[in-house]
Amino acid sequence: MKKITFILLGCISALLLSSQSFAETTMSQEGQYIFNSLGFYLGGVLVAFMAAGFCMLESGLVTTKSVSTIAAKNIGKFAICSLIFFLVGYNLAYGVPEGGYVGSFTIWTDSSDAETGYSGYSDWFFQTMFVCATASIVSGAVAERIKIWPFFIFAAIMAGVIYPISMGWQWGGGWLASGGFSDFAGSTLVHGCGGAAALAGVIVLGAREGRFGRKGEKKSMQPFAASSIPLVTLGTFLLWFGWFGFNGFSQLAMGTFDDVNAISKIAVNTHLAGAAGTFTGAAITRLIGGKTDIVMMLNGALAGLVAITAEPLTPGPISAMVIGSIGAIIMYFGTKMLESYGLDDVVGAIPVHMFAGIFGTLVVPLTNPDTSFGTQFIGTASVCIFSFALSWATFTALKSTIGLRISKAAEKLGTDKAEVGVTAYSIRD
Repeated sequence: MKKITFILLGCISALLLSSQSFAETTMSQEGQYIFNSLGFYLGGVLVAFMAAGFCMLESGLVTTKSVSTIAAKNIGKFAICSLIFFLVGYNLAYGVPEGGYVGSFTIWTDSSDAETGYSGYSDWFFQTMFVCATASIVSGAVAERIKIWPFFIFAAIMAGVIYPISMGWQWGGGWLASGGFSDFAGSTLVHGCGGAAALAGVIVLGAREGRFGRKGEKKSMQPFAASSIPLVTLGTFLLWFGWFGFNGFSQLAMGTFDDVNAISKIAVNTHLAGAAGTFTGAAITRLIGGKTDIVMMLNGALAGLVAITAEPLTPGPISAMVIGSIGAIIMYFGTKMLESYGLDDVVGAIPVHMFAGIFGTLVVPLTNPDTSFGTQFIGTASVCIFSFALSWATFTALKSTIGLRISKAAEKLGTDKAEVGVTAYSIRD
């Protein structure tokens, strides 16, 4: 009780630091610094929980013989991306000259002062969670047949080169920002980038053994039993909760009345888009397949959340629901399209993140008049093509050198035994 009282008194004291009247809703410079930094910290914590969500979702959708490997990949990726983004990625993204293309390959250092408006440490923490999320998108798509250490190498390149450069074009003040491109919280810069990289990985790796029939055979896709649907559901909930930090604190400030009001509106729109996506996933599978597909409901929720991420502030609540619903529809038909081409995306990362992310970014001008459809197309295409090309080159190089995919014998045995030597479940598929 004493701690709660202390926190409340601290907040009241910060508010009283304002040099203006309450009606003017303006804090002192120090007060804004405190609240902005607190916002970055709280947002970063929420987005960090998404790492757990991705791990749970991926672990639940793979077969039981691969779950320990998924856990190892996710905790390893989280650590590697954080280290690399500190050593190289941050300054590569945020050291871009105005209207430029590439920042500097230097180690991040704190440059906080009252004039910046926030703690540099809190900003680095918040931004690092975004690169971890981007790499997580790739992890799920290539699951059950990629070797652990080649994936770790790819994650390092994603965190140190691919994501920072393309993200810097917009959020670092580069050429896309100068050209009027708009992506509020990363429908393209995070989700499109990660989804494009995932597509490259899926193409280079190929499908899991037995997933599709050989060429010329009239054999339908073979369903692989998920290890735990409740775990997938819990992972989706965690991702959904984390999205309030992902989108809300992308306002990048909470030291004024307008900032806090914007964060609140963003939370409402984000939530409604996810809810609409969930319902649409349920409805479309019932109407088309005759049964309500829980996986499509969960991916529908994520697709709705991805779609609204490009612009969660300017739409009204009804518009947010429409955007979320359409995102889920795109996810559903995108999933079927990938399956028709024999592309094995284990968790549906490409239709959820890339397809829904592209849609969300392209429709921003419908509610935000400060950008245009042409500008949005150029920005979206540039980021996705860049990510796909560099990811394809990286995966191909790894395949040709140290090897990318586990052997057929190891795949049959399961990556848990073949890669980490620890089985997650005693029951085998």
